[in-house]
Amino acid sequence: MQTLTGKQVRFLRGLGHGLKPAVMIGRGDITSRVLAAIEEHLEAKELIKIKIQEGCSMDRKEVAAELAVKSQAAVAQILGKTILLYRQSKEQIITLP
Repeated sequence: MQTLTGKQVRFLRGLGHGLKPAVMIGRGDITSRVLAAIEEHLEAKELIKIKIQEGCSMDRKEVAAELAVKSQAAVAQILGKTILLYRQSKEQIITLP
């Protein structure tokens, strides 16, 4: 799991503001299918917005922590029911400050 500086977190939150949620987590909580979708998206774009739906039984902070560990990503933001994850890919698309 990566750690980000305050400056990097602010930069990523700015980039993530205009993103639409790419993955929804609902009644099934965190499944292998959800993890595969997150993995694919992180490798392609490095930054992903995830929406937690009403049916999810887990707390939003638990979801964020588990996703970060399982996808080896950093949590850039938890805002309401939305999580922003970042992980640098091989191509390094986003240049952090």
